Amino acid sequence: MKVPASERDAQRAKVYSAELFVRTLFDRAAETGRRSVEFFGTELTLPPEARFGSVDAVRRYVDDVMALPTVHARWPVAMELTVRARRGTTAAHYEKLGAVGVIAVPDQRGVDWALRELVVLHEIAHHLCDTRPPHGPEFVATFCELAELVMGPELGYVLRVVFAKEGVR
Repeated sequence: MKVPASERDAQRAKVYSAELFVRTLFDRAAETGRRSVEFFGTELTLPPEARFGSVDAVRRYVDDVMALPTVHARWPVAMELTVRARRGTTAAHYEKLGAVGVIAVPDQRGVDWALRELVVLHEIAHHLCDTRPPHGPEFVATFCELAELVMGPELGYVLRVVFAKEGVR
């Protein structure tokens, strides 16, 4: 069956590329211990990024994010969201199972890339913005807004600039 052009996830690669750039920016800041960076001509301080040691820690974080008054006020009708382990190590993902949203994250050694705040916020954004295509403009706007509400305006700014640089709408 041919997928209609309106449903193709044409921005997916660009979104992932932009997010990889942002994660690398955070990694370099963490490695050097210097949170202050020059970013496209602007001096800004990156917020610390949470890293998780287990699926249970991710679950607690997701519960805390969904309970934030600012998140609840912005998305008051969000359905229940849970977290589970997934066997594969190459991806985290979001799925709906009936009336419940599920984030699946790898729980094996060597998956530090998935057990980090930026990746988990991406998956929460899928939960809050269940539109087609999955990485379309509505998702991008939701992810930027969520990241800004949870981690601060600096991250919202960084994401918006990098998405624009990558040609993400």
